[in-house]
Order: sequence, then structure tokens, then C-alpha cells
Amino acid sequence: MDIGQEIKDRIIAAANALYEGAGRVEFPTVAAVRARASADMNAASIVMREWRRAQTAQAAPVAVEVPDKVRAANVNAVAVLWAEAQTLANESLLTAQAAWDAERAEAEALRGELSEAFEGQRRELEAAQTQVAAQTEEIARQVAHVDTARVELTKATERAGTAEARVIEIERRANDLAAELERVHAEGKVERERQAIELARLQADLDQVRGELVSVKASAEAERQQHAEQRKATAAEALRVAERMTKAEADRDQERLDAGKAREEAARLQGMVDAMTTQHSELMRAVVAAGEARKADTPATAAVPGKKKDQ
Repeated sequence: MDIGQEIKDRIIAAANALYEGAGRVEFPTVAAVRARASADMNAASIVMREWRRAQTAQAAPVAVEVPDKVRAANVNAVAVLWAEAQTLANESLLTAQAAWDAERAEAEALRGELSEAFEGQRRELEAAQTQVAAQTEEIARQVAHVDTARVELTKATERAGTAEARVIEIERRANDLAAELERVHAEGKVERERQAIELARLQADLDQVRGELVSVKASAEAERQQHAEQRKATAAEALRVAERMTKAEADRDQERLDAGKAREEAARLQGMVDAMTTQHSELMRAVVAAGEARKADTPATAAVPGKKKDQ
């Protein structure tokens, strides 16, 4: 692996600083050096291996002359010379063996540090992935709640519009009845009084319906504003869902309660509209019955004056 000189210098500087900070008692770990030098794990492990070798290397002088013991042994006997040579060879072998063992132990320690560092990073990554998945799921639930509340509000608004159209139709029919009552008023005092009473009752019913419609409109507007505020609050809550999981659940319950209230209000409005329809039907039957009674009473009323004339 080709490591840039700038990265290598940064890793060595971080290792030296940590080694000095520890009082030169023990070598710093690869993970600590990597974090301090802001380098990747592969580069840090390679440079640290070279750095540790440099710290443990010992200068050994190379023999350039025949040792005194060998020279003396040559004088005494070839056997002594051979034994001394074997001793020197064994010492060199033991020195090389010790160096190899130290290097193998260093490599094993480095491997353990790398394994521990990678394991720590794996656990951090899994924890982060779990947290992101939980946040994504919570945001999806909040969006679903907002969509449901929006659909309920749309339905309530449509029902309020239907009720308003029905009230307009009732007003039109009431105006027609008023015109009819004006015409009938000219045909007889009793009929005028009766129809005037009926018109007053119809007007009272109409005023009541208008008042209830105003209340329904105000309630629908309040619910619309409330749901708009809830959508804004839910959007803001989704951005802070990691810190406010408990409040998100409370908002969810509140939205369900509001949706239930909207359904109850729509049912109440439907009941009012049904009652108004029933009242209108009864009023129309009363008007028709009054017209038929007026037509049936007309001959008898005309005969009374003629009889009085005969007397």
C-alpha cells in the first residue's frame, strides 16, 4: 500500500506525542494514533508497525576481528576452536530467535489492537443503523397520522358544504312560502293569521338553522386551523424525533382524539340536517293542507251573505 509522506509524518507525530504523553512506558494503540492523526486504519497500522520496530531496534556491533577466545583456542586445539565457533553461532541464533519472537509478539499485539478497533467501529455502525431505522419508522408513522387527519378534515369540510347547500334550499322554499302566504293573506283574515303564525314558526326555524350553520362553520374553521397547527407541529417533531419520542406518541394520541371529535361533530351536523329536512316536510304538508282547507271553505263562506240578504 502506497502511503503519502504527509500522512506518514502525521501518523508518526501522533504516535510520538502519545508515547511521550504516556511517559514512554507503553506504546500507544493503533486506534488512538489513527484518531489523533485523522488517518485510515490500514495506513495507521502499517506505519505503526514500522514505528514500533524503530523503537525496539538495538544497535549490535559486527565482529570484524577474530575473538580473543578463538585466537587462544587456535593455539590450544582445533577442538576448542570448533566449540567456540559453535558457541558464537548459538549466541547469534538465540539473538535472532529473540528478535523474531519480539517481532511476532509485536505483530500479534498489533493484530489484536486492529481487531478490537474494527470491532468497535462495527458496533458503532450497527448502533447508528438501528437508530436511523427507528427514526425513519417514526417519521413514517407521523406522516401517516397527518395524512389521516387531513382526510378527516376534508370529509368534514365537504359535509359542512352539503349542509350549507341544504340551508340555501330551505331559504328558497321559505321565500316561496312567504310569497304564497302574501297571496293567501288577501283572501281571508283567518287564513292570513294562521299563515302568519306558520310563517313566523318557519322563520324561527330558519333562524335556528342559520345559527347552527354559523356554529358549524366556526367549528370547521377552528378544526382546520387546529389541524394546520398540528401538521406544522408534527413536521417539527419529526426533525427532533430522536430526542422527543415520548412527545411524539402523545401527539399521535391527540390527533386520534381530534379525528374522533371531528367524526362526532359531523354526525351531529348530519342529525341537524335530518331534523331540518323533517321539519321542512312537515311544513310543506301543513301548507298543502291549509290550501286544500281554504278551497273547501270558500263556498260556505260565499253562501252566508246571500242568506243574510233573504232575511
